[in-house]
Amino acid sequence: MSVPHVVITRRLPARTLAPLEAVASVDVGPSEGWPREELRARVTGADAIISQLTDRIGGEIIDAAPSLKVIANVAVGYDNIDLAAARARNIIVTNTPDVLTNAVAEFTWALILAVTRRVAEGDRLVRRGAWKGWALDFMPGMELAGKQLGIIGRGRIGRAVAQKAAAFGMRVVFAKHDVSFDELLVGSDIISIHTPLSDGTRHLIDRKALVRMKRSAYLINTSRGPVVDEEALAWALDQGLLAGAALDVYEREPDVHSALLTHENVVLAPHLGSATRETRTAMADLAVRNVVEVLAGRPPVTPVS
Repeated sequence: MSVPHVVITRRLPARTLAPLEAVASVDVGPSEGWPREELRARVTGADAIISQLTDRIGGEIIDAAPSLKVIANVAVGYDNIDLAAARARNIIVTNTPDVLTNAVAEFTWALILAVTRRVAEGDRLVRRGAWKGWALDFMPGMELAGKQLGIIGRGRIGRAVAQKAAAFGMRVVFAKHDVSFDELLVGSDIISIHTPLSDGTRHLIDRKALVRMKRSAYLINTSRGPVVDEEALAWALDQGLLAGAALDVYEREPDVHSALLTHENVVLAPHLGSATRETRTAMADLAVRNVVEVLAGRPPVTPVS
């Protein structure tokens, strides 16, 4: 009986690979991933692919792997995978929910505090030697107590962000659960996005939505970049239509809309939401477990329904 072959598109923590190496041959890509054509060539004999959210596993990749049984995505989202093509071949697709919930929720609050209290802006000012000392009216931010946090997306991460709001004395509303989407835009002091990317959520935050927000409000995005129309956001900031924004994800990562780089009231992070040692290792562990289970003929741990 032949040994199953697993293609891992990008490097994972070495210790997470042991259970897989015990039952399969493993081909691990570099940190930056393989070029598209090389990936297509490498999956030819693959029984399993472990992918990351920046890897587009489209129909041409799936078609190149006739023995493929499972695609395990090291992410909660799976918009990088052609689900229709996978289903047509009865290929199982899995993701890594739950294990990154707290890390992303914590990071969301880091962004909220950074932008509302002007932490990143102040850091830049100190580093360039422009701080002249304490003054009563110097760089005032916004207190969170008594303010409304509007959350778009009532999944695991959205709920985890909401649970932490009480510590800051904020009230929370969820779009389409507590209030309408428009009511959330109009009434919230901070809007935090935690919805998956789909045809229905792409550019959900566009010019029309931004115009409805308070001029004193802040926009936070730790979900998927294309949920926010970056050009519209840059325009709204230019027009002073909102107080600021904090982004961890972008429409065309790693590229960022150039106009956003010019605004001091924008915090820009390099997709760090789940970036703790504990969480990234747990994500890799779960992806590996999913593959091991499927290769053994058992149900996966966290299948995408």
